[in-house]
Order: sequence, then structure tokens, then C-alpha cells
Amino acid sequence: MQVSGKASQSYGTPEAATAIGGYPGTGFAVTCSANGSPISGESSLTCPSGVNHSPGNNIYSSHVCDSSYRGDLVSLKHKIREIETAMLGPEPDIAISSDNSVFGGPSEMSSGKDYLERMMAIISSGDIKEVLVNCAKAVADNDLLNAEWLISELRPMVSVSGNPLQRLGAYMLEGLVARLSSSGTSICKTLKCKEPTSSELFSYMHFLYEVCPYFKFGYMSANGAIADAMKDEKSIHIIDFQIAEGAQWFTLIQALAARPGGPPRIRITGIEDATSAYVREGGLDIVGKRLSSLAVSCKVPFEFNAATILGSDVDTIKILPGEALAVNFAFKLHHMPDESVGTVNHRDKVLRFVKSLSPKVVTIVEQEANTNTLFMPRFLESMNHYMAIFESIDVTLPRDHKERINVEQHCLARDLVNIIACEGTERVERQELLEKWKSRFAAAGFKPYPLSPYVNATIKSLLKNYSENYTLKERDGALYLGWLKQDLVASCAWR
Repeated sequence: MQVSGKASQSYGTPEAATAIGGYPGTGFAVTCSANGSPISGESSLTCPSGVNHSPGNNIYSSHVCDSSYRGDLVSLKHKIREIETAMLGPEPDIAISSDNSVFGGPSEMSSGKDYLERMMAIISSGDIKEVLVNCAKAVADNDLLNAEWLISELRPMVSVSGNPLQRLGAYMLEGLVARLSSSGTSICKTLKCKEPTSSELFSYMHFLYEVCPYFKFGYMSANGAIADAMKDEKSIHIIDFQIAEGAQWFTLIQALAARPGGPPRIRITGIEDATSAYVREGGLDIVGKRLSSLAVSCKVPFEFNAATILGSDVDTIKILPGEALAVNFAFKLHHMPDESVGTVNHRDKVLRFVKSLSPKVVTIVEQEANTNTLFMPRFLESMNHYMAIFESIDVTLPRDHKERINVEQHCLARDLVNIIACEGTERVERQELLEKWKSRFAAAGFKPYPLSPYVNATIKSLLKNYSENYTLKERDGALYLGWLKQDLVASCAWR
């Protein structure tokens, strides 16, 4: 919960939304057929403006067992028979020898038929999730025949304008196709030029910020820890890794402006990857001007410094004498490669560097998911995690809402494609559970910063404006925001 991640080889990303964000994924879109289902292929990276988003179209309905995409059973059986022939060979005109060496023995023949019959039943029932999982297994096993068959069956079952599972399935299917065709790497490289403009990305992120509480939760919990740690300081320096559109700091500046005895001097260093979408077209300058304008209106002494860096090369950041330092990692650290990617562990390197600056407080907000794993475990993890996000959006916005489609494509879909299709340095979406982040912070020498009861109460008040399905939990010094039984975002602080 790009914020979402950028699918280029750089180690940082602008998408503090996509986070949930995040993407804020930048600029991914699938090509759509006339009925809204994805048409995959390396060149199919845009969605025509004429796509049919009519809610009356059966493919967008929540009745996933509807015959509109279940397909004609007779035709399906015929296709099954074709696959049986390809897998097992044509029915022989003469008796097969007793050793059955040509086709691998009767047990393998029986197993193949059992699989096909089971899949036929699953497809006929319209179980999108089960078909996706079996398709992913086929892709993982490099079983091209069954993978391509299941992909063809999935196409009419999913839609970017359907119910949450259909929408999630559309983007996960695109990732499977990219992985199967070994185009994940090329997609990650070519998507860079498909990113929206800075102003468009600001708009998408702001929209997601308003309709879902994920980012507000993260920003409020982090700001609460920072405000508490800085309550007696007269000069504050905040280093924000991946500042994005800067929305986090508006409320903090206003709160500090009302502090008894007058506001402190505030200096914010906003860091973005040198290749991110926010750097294009002067995005960081826009953020700086907005924050400076707010500070002037609140009569707060303020300075903004924009820092464009590559990966974990943060050694150039300077701290002035007398400044109390706060460091903020909101939906950022999971974009940095760790020990599983290369010889340099950028995650731990950055944390050690930050510790060397002696900050009063360090805040971390991350998606509560583990996608820094092998293919099948992270496929299943992503399915459960993003399913909850799509469901939460579904209760807020109509399924044919054009802005919702744009937000999901630019702030969520690209994360999913990167997680599923890419490997190595090209896979920048590598979320970890908070327990893993805690071990990294502890190894770097940090100690937990206690939660403020005021922060918990404030977030509970915030959630009253949203669906009752959102949950807030406090556990082992951290806050967790979830949807029903699924934890989605976690936040804590260190010193």
C-alpha cells in the first residue's frame, strides 16, 4: 500500500500511497477488452477510454457462478478432451503394451484425467480464487499447457469493473501472464514511461487518502509519536523518506502552530528517489511550496529541503546544531532491497545510518504482509491482503466509478504485477511483517518508543467516519489497522 512501489530497478519509490498503497503504484493499467476483462501481452499496458464500465454488464455482477462467464459445459468438455489428447496422446488403434511406457503408466494417465475433471468442476462453479491459485501453480511449475488453458478460462471471469474478487483477479491475471511469458522484467522497465504526471499522481493519491483510512491512520500514528517526542523542542528537523505529496505534515504543522508558548522552528527534508514520479515535473518543489504556504498562514518558522537520492545513498543528509531530529519511514522501507537480493543489505544499512544521527524518534508505517518470499507463498499472501483492500474500497465507491478504476490501476495494480511477475532487483515490492521490521530496528540499536494513549483515541475517533468493518488493535507496542480479520497496516515508533 504504495505506498506503492515503482517497478523500476531503483531502490526507492514515490508511492507512499500504494501502498496501501499502497501503491501509490505509478501508472500501471491493463489493456481491457470490450467487457472489461484484461487482454494480456507485453504491449497491452493501457486501458482504452472506451472500455465498457456499465454496471448492467453481467461480467461486473457479483454472481460469479453466472453462466455469462462459466462458459458452455459442452465446449469446456471438448477443450478438456483436446488437452487430454495433448497430454496423453490420441486414443491408440491397438492395445497399449503392459508397461505403458509411452504414456507414463496408468497411474499418471489417471492422475491427469482426475486433474482435468477437478479443474472443469472448479471452472464451472465460477470459483475465481481457486482457478487463480491453480493457474499460479501451473505457472510456477512451468506447466505451459495447463497455465495457458486456465488463463483463457480466467479472462471472461475477471473484470476491472467487477466485484472485488473480479477486479483483484484482473490484475493478478496480468501478473501471471507477464511471468509466464518471461516479460516481467521488460514490463517493469517499460512501465516507467507509462507513469502519470506528478499532478495526476497527486490527484490519485489524494483520492485514495480521502476514501480509505489507511494513510490517515499511518500518518496520524507517526505524527502522534513525533509530536510527543518533540513537545519541549524549539527547533525540529524531520527527515521524511519518501515524502510523496507531503499530506502527512499538514496536520502536524497545524498542531505545532497551536502549541502553548509558540510554535517551534520546523525544517523538513523531503527525500525521494531520483527517478520517481514525484521528482518529474518539479513534484518536490510543488510539495515544498504547499507546505511553506501552510506554515506562513500558521505563522510557523519553516524551511523545506528537497533531497533526491538513489537507493540508500543518504550519507549527504546533514543535521544542524541544536536541531531535535525525527525520522519518518511511511510505506518506504519495503522498497529497499535486503540480504535476499544482493550482497548489500540496503534496509539494514539505512537503519544503521539513521541510528548514527541520534534521532529522538523514528517512525515506521508499513503494510502488514509478507511478500518478501518465494513465488507461491507471496502469491497467496498478496491475494488475501489485497482482497481485503479491494473489499474496503468496494463499500465506499460504486464499481463503475471512473476515479475508482484509475486509483486501483495506478495505486494498487502495479504493486501486484511487480510482486507476481518480477524477480531479483526488478521486484521492488518486498513487504515484511512488523515482527520482522522490529528485529531489524533492534539489530540496528533502536529501542521501542512507547505509544501515546491520545494517538489511539484519536484514530478510534477517525474510524467512526468509515465502515464499521475497519478494526484497530494495539499489540506489543504497535498499532494495527485492519479490515475484518485481516491486518493491513502496522505502525510503531523507535528511539
